[in-house]
Amino acid sequence: MATLAASDFLVIGGGIIGLRVALEAKRRYRDARVTLIDKEKRFGLHASGRNSGVLHAGFYYTADSFKARFTREGNARLSRYCHERGLRINHCGKLIVAQDASELAVLDELLRRAQRNGVELQDLSAAEAQAIEPRAKTCDRALFSPSTATVDPAEIMASFVKDAEDAGVRTLTGTAYVGRSGSDVLTTRGRMPVGYVINAAGLYADQVARDFGFAKRYRILPFKGLYLHAARGTYSLRTNIYPVPDLRTPFLGVHLTVAVDGHVTLGPNAVPAFWREQYRLVENFKLSEFLEVIGLEGYMFLRNRGGFCAIALREIPKYYRPRLVSLGARLAEGVRPEFFRSWGRAGIRAQLVDIEEHRLENDFRLEADEHSLHVLNAVSPAFTCAIPFAEFVLDEVARLT
Repeated sequence: MATLAASDFLVIGGGIIGLRVALEAKRRYRDARVTLIDKEKRFGLHASGRNSGVLHAGFYYTADSFKARFTREGNARLSRYCHERGLRINHCGKLIVAQDASELAVLDELLRRAQRNGVELQDLSAAEAQAIEPRAKTCDRALFSPSTATVDPAEIMASFVKDAEDAGVRTLTGTAYVGRSGSDVLTTRGRMPVGYVINAAGLYADQVARDFGFAKRYRILPFKGLYLHAARGTYSLRTNIYPVPDLRTPFLGVHLTVAVDGHVTLGPNAVPAFWREQYRLVENFKLSEFLEVIGLEGYMFLRNRGGFCAIALREIPKYYRPRLVSLGARLAEGVRPEFFRSWGRAGIRAQLVDIEEHRLENDFRLEADEHSLHVLNAVSPAFTCAIPFAEFVLDEVARLT
C-alpha cells in the first residue's frame, strides 16, 4: 500500500461539519498539516448538499442541549457569512401553526424554550399570522420566528471548500477511509500517518468510531426524506410554514419551505431506510448494512422501543404523494396535488440510536480521547450550527491533547 504525506490533523467526511472543522483546525494551528478526505468525487454530496436549506432559529431545543447552544449563534453567523460573500439568503421567517386546541400547549412550551435560549419568537393571533401569510391555517394562535431563513446549501458548501483550500487545507476527494493501523489511517489511496483524527463521516460515523474504540452503545439508523416541489408559477408563499412538532421525536413534521429563489417545497417524510445510502430503490445496496439495519429496525418496531413503531407507521404513508399533499393542505390554503407533482432528490438523515436503551438520540453526540474525536449525531440543525460547532470541536481537541 502506498504511503501518503503525513497529516497532523485528518478530518474524515467532507460534509459541512467536516469542512468547517478542517478550516478551524488550520486557522488555529497555522503550521499544522490538515487533510480533509471524502469518499465521493465532490464534497457535500450527501446530507449537506441534500437538505432544505433552512437556517433554524433555535427555539425547538431544551436549554441544556448542544442544539440550543449552537443554533442561535450559528444562524446569525451563517446569515452574516452569506451577506459578506454575496451568497443568496431569503429572510422569510417561519410560522408554526396549530391544527387544533390540543396543540396550543406545545406552542407555550416552544415560547418557554425560545426565552431560555435567547431566541426571538413571536406569539400571534390567527389574524396576525394571516397578515404575515394570508394562506396560513391555524387554530387561535401561531408563532412566528423572524430569524429563520433559507439559503442554497450548494452555494455555501462551494464557498466553504474554497475557504478551506485557500487556508491551506489539503482536500482529497475520491478517498475513502478503510481502517486504521496503529497511528496510521488506511484509505483507498494509501496509508497516511496521522497525529489526530476527527471523524465527521455522517452515515458511517459510528463504523469509523468503532475502529477507535468508541460508539459502543450507538448505531446509525438511516431515515430517508423526500420533498415535493411546486411547479413554477403555481404556488407561492411569503414565509415557511411548519406544524407544531412532536417534541418526543427529533423530527419536525411535514412543512412548507420557501427556497432562496422563492419556489415552494413540501415535506419531508422521514421513512426508515434499509441501508445507509438507499437514495433509490436498490442504489448502493450492501448486504451487510441491510442485515444490520433491518435487524435493528425490526427489533425496535416489534417492541415499539423509543416509539419507533408509531414513527414508522406515521411516516411510511407519506411516500404516497396524495398523503403528503393532504398534510400540507392542513398548514395552508391552496395546497393541491396538481401543484405538487415533482419529487426532489432524496436525503438521508444519519440518525443515531442508543442500542442499550433503544431510543433515538435527539442531540449531537461526541466521543473523544487524546488521539481522536468522533461526531456521532450531526443531524438537523447541524447545517445551521456548523460554524460555532466546529469551534467547539477544536476546543475539545485542545482540551484533550
